[in-house]
Amino acid sequence: MYNGETEVFCIKVYNMATVKPFRGIRPPKELVEKVQSRPYDVLDSEEARAEAGDNEMSLYHIIKPEIDFPVGTAETDSRVYAKAAENFAKFRKNGWLVQDGKEQYYIYAQTMNDKTQYGLVVGAYVNDYLTGNIKKHELTRADKEEDRMKHVRVNNANIEPVFFAYPDDSVLDAIVSRYIVSKPEYDYVASGDGFRHRLWIIDKDEDIRSITERFAAIPSLYIADGHHRSAAAALVGAEKARLNPNHTGREEYNYFMAVCFPASQLTIIDYNRVIKDLNGLTPTEFLNALDEKFVVEKKGNDIFKPSELHTFSLYLEGEWYKLTAKPGTYNDSDPIGVLDVTISSNLILDRILGIKDLRRDSRIDFVGGIRGLGELKRRVDSGEMKTALALYPVSMKQLMDIADSGNIMPPKTTWFEPKLRSGLIIHSLD
Repeated sequence: MYNGETEVFCIKVYNMATVKPFRGIRPPKELVEKVQSRPYDVLDSEEARAEAGDNEMSLYHIIKPEIDFPVGTAETDSRVYAKAAENFAKFRKNGWLVQDGKEQYYIYAQTMNDKTQYGLVVGAYVNDYLTGNIKKHELTRADKEEDRMKHVRVNNANIEPVFFAYPDDSVLDAIVSRYIVSKPEYDYVASGDGFRHRLWIIDKDEDIRSITERFAAIPSLYIADGHHRSAAAALVGAEKARLNPNHTGREEYNYFMAVCFPASQLTIIDYNRVIKDLNGLTPTEFLNALDEKFVVEKKGNDIFKPSELHTFSLYLEGEWYKLTAKPGTYNDSDPIGVLDVTISSNLILDRILGIKDLRRDSRIDFVGGIRGLGELKRRVDSGEMKTALALYPVSMKQLMDIADSGNIMPPKTTWFEPKLRSGLIIHSLD
């Protein structure tokens, strides 16, 4: 067996998180705003084409390289993946991306609505993912995994980070606090989201050592956002280990890039639903059907937002309604059954509206709460949708409890904001 066997064994026995510093590949500070972008999966090809415009330094040329081909070129075309690698090499040759000379950690801060969250950018251990020490709460789709695996393979790098949470730790907080009083390496407000993004470099050897040791005392890391990127990065790392006859366990491909935030700093916002029809029911019949499992209260024309668990907001025919799940319709001792997304899926979408597969049914769409409930009203009032359902958001504690129990959340449960910007740091697998 290879020398890395002991490392895997230790993780299984001691149940600890393994991280390492790395030599980040990143833009010079004067170019960061030209290079950085939104994540690949929050916009379509034409939106990326429009945002990139005539900016040849935009990271979209690497993460959405179909924009360099005629409109309509498939994202999964083999030429598109090859173009990503060609553009990545071009960015490095032109000095738009430069690799740091030392392995180090980084602090990435995001400020939204006067609230700031501080994440540590680390190399997360592939075997932690494979053994379940990096915990997930969503299912992944094989086709999306394979797409991201191809992207990692062709670039031999994690171009975009994944978004992790960890249980709060005072030692890590203290290290971060010492750095953030100094001038950041990057500091800008992104035109795409209006949020402030800052980056500091942790380059002191004693702090690097302390971070590595402290993470080793943390039981688990939790995927907040980026399940497909996490799976793809880990699977490529494992693939490279399997194909390397001289594998030792110390190679850089044994790690992938993650930004780890203390759980208490993160906020999950609501993830709402819009539905195209009432499954053959009239509005009155639909409301009567809801009355069996919910207390239904009319709230009028003003937007109504649910303010506690097991209450929902319904928009129908120009009116807002408050729905309160009746006692006995949910199980508070079941980590999945207690979720409002489960209650609404079982008692409204499935039982009344006949929507059984949230991932594939074309009669339903999903709207992140960052867009506000006014977006739900707009889509219903336009005639595109018939009704809308707003949910009270899941808590970080619920997410972590579910991940700890080995359960999986229903589809489209969590929405994290702000999203990580891409292009601030890249991790090479060499």
